[in-house]
Amino acid sequence: MSNIDRKAHWENIYQTKQLNEVSWYQPLPETSLQFIEESKLPYSAKIIDVGGGDSYLVDHLLEKGYQDITVLDISEAAIERAKQRLGESASRVTWIVADASQFEPTTQYDFWHDRAAFHFLTDEAEIAHYIQTAHHAINPNGVLLIGTFSEEGPKKCSGIEIKQYSEQSLLASLSHLFNKIKCVTIDHHTPFDTVQNFIFCSFKKLN
Repeated sequence: MSNIDRKAHWENIYQTKQLNEVSWYQPLPETSLQFIEESKLPYSAKIIDVGGGDSYLVDHLLEKGYQDITVLDISEAAIERAKQRLGESASRVTWIVADASQFEPTTQYDFWHDRAAFHFLTDEAEIAHYIQTAHHAINPNGVLLIGTFSEEGPKKCSGIEIKQYSEQSLLASLSHLFNKIKCVTIDHHTPFDTVQNFIFCSFKKLN
C-alpha cells in the first residue's frame, strides 16, 4: 500500500466508523498505562503516542497529571475526533498529523509509545527507518514501548496485511539499537467479542 493510499484508508476509517466500532477500541489502555507507571517518569516527562489516533491513552495520561504529551497519527480525522472529545484539555497536547514511517521528530522524548502502529509496517526499509528514528528521538534514559499482534494474533487489521511478531523476532529487529526491559503477551477483547493476542515489549536505547 502506497503512503497516499495508506493515508486515504485511515482517513476513511475515522470518517465512517465510531470509536467503539473499530477493533482497537480500548476505554482503559491498562497495559500501556502499567508500562508507563513502571518507568517511574516524572510528570514533566515528554511522552509521544505514535499512531495514537483517537485512543483514550491521552485522556488517562492527562488525568494522571502528565504535562508534556504528543499524539501522532496519519489521520487528521482521528486527531480531530480526539481533540473534540478532550475539549479544552486538547490545548494541553501537541498534535502531529504524520505517517509514522516517515516521521521526522524535532524533539527528543522520554517515552515512545506505539500500540498497533509498528505492525502495519511491512516494508523492510520503512521498518528500519522507523527504528532508527525512534532511536534518535528517545532521550538517553528514555523508554520505547511497542505493542504488536503476536504470532497468535490476526494477520490483518482493518483489511490491511500486518507483520506479526514474537518476542524473539521483535528483539531481533531492535537489539542492535535497544536493550529489552520487559515483554508480556496479552489478549485484547474487541467490541465484536473476538480476541486479539498482542505482545508488548519495552526497551532502553543503546547509547
